[in-house]
Amino acid sequence: MSSELNQDERLFSYGTLQQENVQLATFGRLLSGAPDALVGFKQELVEITDSDVLAKSGERFHPIVVRSGDEDDRVAGTVFEITPEELAAADAYEVSDYERVSAQLASGLTAWVYVKR
Repeated sequence: MSSELNQDERLFSYGTLQQENVQLATFGRLLSGAPDALVGFKQELVEITDSDVLAKSGERFHPIVVRSGDEDDRVAGTVFEITPEELAAADAYEVSDYERVSAQLASGLTAWVYVKR
């Protein structure tokens, strides 16, 4: 990881932001991350119609998570350290079906995650 980057934010991804091609198109670099899990959520699919997102991900259906309230429910993914500017780029990438919320991960870390609006 480049030491000149000011990585003040954590972002948990369970979907296309884990793909190298999406990271390069969205952030201009590959992100450094670690496996983790989102607790108390279940994963569903949402159909993407935004042409820019479709071009970056190459996928019409993207995963989306909803709060289940059951602590036994887990969604596996990756927690990334990113800059505030990259968080803004991630916000721009995500379509209106998603909203960004803060959530505690299985590791005990707190990170931003995009959930069903």
